Amino acid sequence: MNRIKIISVLSIVIALLASCSKDDYRLDNSNVDPYVRFNFLVNSNNTPLEYPAVSTTLVPANTYDNKSIKKLKVPVTLSSPTLKSAVSVNFSAATSGDANSFSVEPASELLFAGNQLTDTIYLSFDKRWKDKQMITLKLENASDPAIHIGNLNTSALNDAFTINLEEIVTSYSLSANLMNVKGEVGETIDFKVNFPNGFIPSEMENLDIFKFDNGFEYKLTHDDYGDNRSSITYHLTLLEDIQNDDIPYDTTITLVSTTNYIATGNPTLQISKPIKSQRDILANPAAKFYDLSNKFYLTYGECWFDKSGVCAWQAYNAFTFPVVVQKNSTNAILYSDNGTADPNDDIYHDAFKIGFNVASGTSTTNSFNLKRWFSNESTASASSPGFNITSAIEFFPENGNSTTNGSVLIIPQSIAITASSTSAETAAGVKKDAHIIKISGEGKYKEISAGLFEISFVLTLENDLLFGGEVSTQYRMYNNKVYPKLDPINDACPKEVTLPAKI
Repeated sequence: MNRIKIISVLSIVIALLASCSKDDYRLDNSNVDPYVRFNFLVNSNNTPLEYPAVSTTLVPANTYDNKSIKKLKVPVTLSSPTLKSAVSVNFSAATSGDANSFSVEPASELLFAGNQLTDTIYLSFDKRWKDKQMITLKLENASDPAIHIGNLNTSALNDAFTINLEEIVTSYSLSANLMNVKGEVGETIDFKVNFPNGFIPSEMENLDIFKFDNGFEYKLTHDDYGDNRSSITYHLTLLEDIQNDDIPYDTTITLVSTTNYIATGNPTLQISKPIKSQRDILANPAAKFYDLSNKFYLTYGECWFDKSGVCAWQAYNAFTFPVVVQKNSTNAILYSDNGTADPNDDIYHDAFKIGFNVASGTSTTNSFNLKRWFSNESTASASSPGFNITSAIEFFPENGNSTTNGSVLIIPQSIAITASSTSAETAAGVKKDAHIIKISGEGKYKEISAGLFEISFVLTLENDLLFGGEVSTQYRMYNNKVYPKLDPINDACPKEVTLPAKI
């Protein structure tokens, strides 16, 4: 063999060995000296990786800056072939601050057995810490003296793990902005208050987090807090009969900011019993405006808006989806039985409603071209959930059963839009207020050529600070990107506004 080739092969082998992780793994796993270490992995956005998520590229951290009061999970891994007998590993927990600000479970001992080679230390926070402090967890010894404490190296032992308790900002938001009821006494609907950074039960016990504008009688209860510090589920139960088909009923529940908890995202839930009309679900006009075989299906629209000082039609599009409902919901129509005889996996849609949302991710779509209304809007769903209007338009076929035309209602509701933040503001933790905008409107729809439907409507936005009250404009919307060119109209048109950071 050529001597140069031998040297080249050896160089590649040496390079591959040198590129291994910091842990000194041996090639024969059966001969690896067993060792135990902290295995805390963090994503690029500072979020801990939790089971069942896995990563082959992240390196275990030895510190973590904790800004949340949710339960923190710290995994510890034993690297060893399958254990013939159970092994215990003792650890200690020490803090530079208030020892009563947290609790540790288990208290001091981890257990490993068989193929179960990972155990977890749970840190719970039952009171709000006032000053920054450190909590240090340290692996001390194992019941089997052959087990090495820490990695088999000198550069990254991972035998100790430090949690830095940083300044925390606790916030909350509602899980929905619009829900309907049938109006029956005893009827119950559920909604959640979500806490991205967790909450402390003792702080919530007597805290008034809602204000109410009630249009009917009900009682509001919630589940026990339990160990889940990410959300609280509330149950609204009707105490009166409001089934008159000709009268709408509305109640509004608004989440308010308190000393320790800031209302973010969508703070308002509207609970409605809408007017009821006789409609044949087989007309199914909503189905003309979505196609679930294409998750990127768009509807196309134009709105009469200011363009450089001149009123003109402004084109836009938005991802459009059905409104998924339960089988027993009013106007539910079967979309799919999933190819099974089991009715429990059947999918139903509202035959007369559509909404706008993204196919996936944390961004937003351009419902009603609302992003053109503002010069500095945040497009993240956490800040501006109002751009994703998941129940937006309701159809009323002519005579209740027409398959070609009828009227539409822009479902009245309040949406939340927030000003964008600079990178410096984000880094500094600057919080901007969400502007609550009431939307409403009405119009007509019709099939203008084979398979092409047009919706013609007026949309009204209401907010005293942004618009000085109400502002309205004309819209056209189509279920295909090819539609007739629109002629100008003589109506006045709205102008783009700048969202203030504070209300």
